[in-house]
Amino acid sequence: MVNLARRSDPADVVIVGSGAGGGMAAYALTRAGVNVTLLEAGGSWDNTTDSAMLTWPYESPRRGKSTAERPFGEFDACIGGWDIDGEPYTRAPGTDFRWWRARMVGGRTNHWGRISLRFGPHDFKRKALDGLGDNWPIAYEDVAPYYDKIDRLIGIFGSKENLPNEPNGVFQPPPKPRCYELLVKQAADRLHVTCIPSRLSILTQPIHGRAACHYCGQCNRGCKVNANFTATNVLIAPALLTGKLTLVTNAMVREVTIDRAGRATGVVYVDKTTGADKHVSARVVVLAASALETSRLLLNSKSALFPNGLANSSGTVGKYITDTTGTDVAGFIPKMMDHVPHNHDGVGGMHLYMPWWLDNKTLDFPRGYHIEVWGGAGMPGYGFMGGIERYAPGGGYGASLKNDYRRYYGATVGFSGRGEMIPNDDTYCEIDPRTVDRWGIPVLRFHWKWADYEYKQVKHMQETFRALVAELGGEVFSPMPSAEKGYGIAAGGTIIHELGGTRMGDDPKTSVTNRWSQAHDCKNLFVADGGPFVSQADKNPTWTILALSLRTSEYIADQMKKGGV
Repeated sequence: MVNLARRSDPADVVIVGSGAGGGMAAYALTRAGVNVTLLEAGGSWDNTTDSAMLTWPYESPRRGKSTAERPFGEFDACIGGWDIDGEPYTRAPGTDFRWWRARMVGGRTNHWGRISLRFGPHDFKRKALDGLGDNWPIAYEDVAPYYDKIDRLIGIFGSKENLPNEPNGVFQPPPKPRCYELLVKQAADRLHVTCIPSRLSILTQPIHGRAACHYCGQCNRGCKVNANFTATNVLIAPALLTGKLTLVTNAMVREVTIDRAGRATGVVYVDKTTGADKHVSARVVVLAASALETSRLLLNSKSALFPNGLANSSGTVGKYITDTTGTDVAGFIPKMMDHVPHNHDGVGGMHLYMPWWLDNKTLDFPRGYHIEVWGGAGMPGYGFMGGIERYAPGGGYGASLKNDYRRYYGATVGFSGRGEMIPNDDTYCEIDPRTVDRWGIPVLRFHWKWADYEYKQVKHMQETFRALVAELGGEVFSPMPSAEKGYGIAAGGTIIHELGGTRMGDDPKTSVTNRWSQAHDCKNLFVADGGPFVSQADKNPTWTILALSLRTSEYIADQMKKGGV
């Protein structure tokens, strides 16, 4: 990635965080001629040079085993995790929650499945449909033009299905299903479960000087040819080329500063390389540190004007946070045994998925979920075929064990549910009054509670996945989780889709930001991450974070020209 010398002139805008929201804001604002300083808490990273793509597992003594800073495997692109040395967080009694943080340029866009789903018309107005939660102050029609823009800018494959709440996009051709996916499609059709091509931000055709995917299946490692999307090279590198962007790494932001009138004047950050406090002055502050980190920054930005935290006159900073519901089921599929050796490669993710297909009026829970499909013969590495004793008559020693590995390799198919959590009053974050991080910054304390809505939804996931495995002629590896175990629901934060904490709304008494993600209490403060989300939806949030960030950034540029901020 191009790295330009830092400018000496003051910033028009300072952005905190270089992930999807921050990267998009930097791209859009610099192209509009705005001088931007972008602060990132982690270090430099460039997927075109730093990726472990095409590295064989045997080239490392760890064989790809996870490390403290790479919980998803030694070769995973993302540096971070649920537990970062010197950066604790706490949990209220009875809370089961894990908080993932990325610490690198590009943020979490270096770690995700590139599942790029638009929120649908219903997702913005759920309260009007089922009476739960709150409606967004904007509608799908307000965001649709920005979805179109990022489809064209970033690139996404998919198919036009004309489903009511799964909007079509500007799609490149999707890759063909792999062998196990063809079997899944047949089983889903027999069970009347909608199954369509995936929608992933991975190129199947070259655009903007970026090559098409060569199907090595290693998107999680960071793509050396930029065939998949990361903020690093698709957004931040072009922004640097404008000469309008200063990128500062290892900058741990402590608080937002304000003047006597309550306007933001910039941010204070800790230079992690020296430990010194530094200040960046700016006309506009954009927080894109991730939903929960942004809440932390606002709650820690206390003053005489804002004793409960900046932009928190409503008392809702840190409130109404959510994460995607999730559970998984895998099974052994005898039809996939002893197959003719063939190439299972493809994009680094699923070629098919199942959007929500049912009417909640016939169910005992609201909202819905989509189904992600996985399986096939991936690259063997650390832990390969672990649990072979579950296959009858798998296991043993010597030649027979090696032969079993060959026979069962690729005979597993799995399903993961990703569903919508409804915000509730018992799930929120606050500042822990006694605990600070290594830089003396007070940390977050989490309160988390799943409702019966989520438990019943996950029970339905488990039942559906088991039915799909049975329809495939397979055998599920594990028994149905009990109600006492929450039907196998993943702990809060595990799916890494945290949203909310600075939700948008028209009423300053019940929301933090307005329809432009602009703080009600501080007109030159904006949020460009998942914080302003009013509801979760059953879709991965990244594409909507990008669209809203682009929308907000264009609004900021326009308001700066008009003198509105």
